[in-house]
Amino acid sequence: MRALLAVSRLIDAVNQTVGKLVGWLILADALISSGNATIRYALDRSSNAWLEAQWYLFSAVFLLCAGYTLLRNEHIRIDILTGRCSPRVKAWIDILGGLFFLLPTTVLIMVLSWPMFMDSYVRHEVSSNAGGLLRWPVKLIIPVAFFLLAAQAVSELIKRAAFLTGHAPAPVTRSAHAPLESIEAEEHAL
Repeated sequence: MRALLAVSRLIDAVNQTVGKLVGWLILADALISSGNATIRYALDRSSNAWLEAQWYLFSAVFLLCAGYTLLRNEHIRIDILTGRCSPRVKAWIDILGGLFFLLPTTVLIMVLSWPMFMDSYVRHEVSSNAGGLLRWPVKLIIPVAFFLLAAQAVSELIKRAAFLTGHAPAPVTRSAHAPLESIEAEEHAL
């Protein structure tokens, strides 16, 4: 179990790093958006490439942060059903949901999106919009993002199994209203 927990910590570190780095794309997206709007209204000029760059960045943030969101336990849950359950029951629900729903879905999307990316890359697919961007970079984000999400799902399964076998404390439940500093302090304490 010690080796599996080490793998879990590595996966957590990767998704933590990706989440924090990708968060900077929000700033880039906002700057591109405001710059594009300013140029459009001030100079009556525009570019589809800048609009597509905004969409690409937004897609990257949304998709690449899915593993980070799972790491922080911030995905939408049905707390009405599990709110009164014991930590052990919640761990079993997470394990079963991960094994039977999350992992198969992420693997399926990875497998199905890879040929779409490869086809786009080989053909040097470009947007049909005038001045549009290459399509393969944004299509690459899909399998990469779902790989990160699948890896984080494996990490969460390891942590839940370690808890159930007495090798680790109960996974930390995050509150949507907890300040980021208190959550990071909890993580460093573990």
